[in-house]
Amino acid sequence: STYIIKQIMMINIVSLLAVVSVAVGFTPFSAHMGLQRSLSLRREKSVTFQQLCMQLGVDEKVIVIGVAADSGCGKSTFMRRLTKVFGGKNVGPLGGGFGAPGGWETNTLVSDVTTVICLDDYHLNDRNGRKVSGLTALNVKEQKFDLMAEHIAALKSGKSISKPIYNHVNGTIDTPETVVPTPIIIIEGLHPLVDSRVRDLLDFTIYLDISDDIKFAWKIQRDMAERGWTLEQVQADIEKRKPDFAAFVAPQMEFSDVVISVLPSEISKESVGKHLKVKLVQKTDKAGLDPAYILDRDSTVTVVPSATSVKSEETCGLKLASYKQAYYGREVSVVEMDGKLTDINDYVNVEKLLSSTAAKATGELAAELIKVGAKSPGSMDGTGLFQTLTALKLREYYEKATGKTVTA
Repeated sequence: STYIIKQIMMINIVSLLAVVSVAVGFTPFSAHMGLQRSLSLRREKSVTFQQLCMQLGVDEKVIVIGVAADSGCGKSTFMRRLTKVFGGKNVGPLGGGFGAPGGWETNTLVSDVTTVICLDDYHLNDRNGRKVSGLTALNVKEQKFDLMAEHIAALKSGKSISKPIYNHVNGTIDTPETVVPTPIIIIEGLHPLVDSRVRDLLDFTIYLDISDDIKFAWKIQRDMAERGWTLEQVQADIEKRKPDFAAFVAPQMEFSDVVISVLPSEISKESVGKHLKVKLVQKTDKAGLDPAYILDRDSTVTVVPSATSVKSEETCGLKLASYKQAYYGREVSVVEMDGKLTDINDYVNVEKLLSSTAAKATGELAAELIKVGAKSPGSMDGTGLFQTLTALKLREYYEKATGKTVTA
């Protein structure tokens, strides 16, 4: 059945429970630090168990999550949301990062229970080497999949690894660092689902899908404003990456348990990129994943909230939908949001439309979005909503897989 609901909600906002501890920002490589950060230590970089926040318990199960996406697709913001949802008081770069006593240039993020590994560290060649090979970093021939599989298998079995570091500041491959296993390992980058050996080690897989139109709009904002690129340079860079992206990165959507797709808005009156339509695509046959939906799990539902309950921009509005469809030959459940909020507190009313969010308390999803704040990237549209919802789903999955409880 199909519901078309023009929701007029006059609901009091209740006190909400927070889901996670205080957010700690992490930027693995900041160009403004300059080339001085490229200096490598002459000995292998390592940390003791005491330097990490938590040891892996005896016979403790390690859950490995793979997140695939092109560069500039919001992986860093998503990684912060994922690490926060599992709690912990300490989040930051391994060893303290460059500038910390004994620290170094690293792409690895650690918290009390999670470790995030950037798969750029498994590039076969450094930047100069790729100039010689003539291949882009998206090409699978430029990746060390043998080493990647070996390392993920070791971490999953509770063993430490000595992992190379790709230095994004100057494009070199630096002295290896020691990574100690934690209960949750997240690998993120261009190719986490490409190699079947690596893919078979992953417990949960996610793909961040950004349409070409939105990539172009975002890249213009970033590269022209922050890097001084011209419009022609931005366009040329995108076109150069397209063939390899289509050949080596995009096919990973087929192997993903959850896909977050960011598309141009279909209801906006503004130029492309100003407003977004975001889809949360969830497999229905994934063990441990209970897909979110609106009102009825098996129905096609469209909801247009009233302007009094959910305030949105005049040139766009807000529309939500929920339905099932075929996706790469399998059934998926989709929730989508088109448009942008103007008051972040209205997520309280948006959350009331959603079922099976994996929230542990009424309003927990909205509370997390409100806590992060309206200025955080994507917080006022479906990007932030569905990244946060996915983080809650991963917490739920982890608890089912391990029998442990993560405190909200």
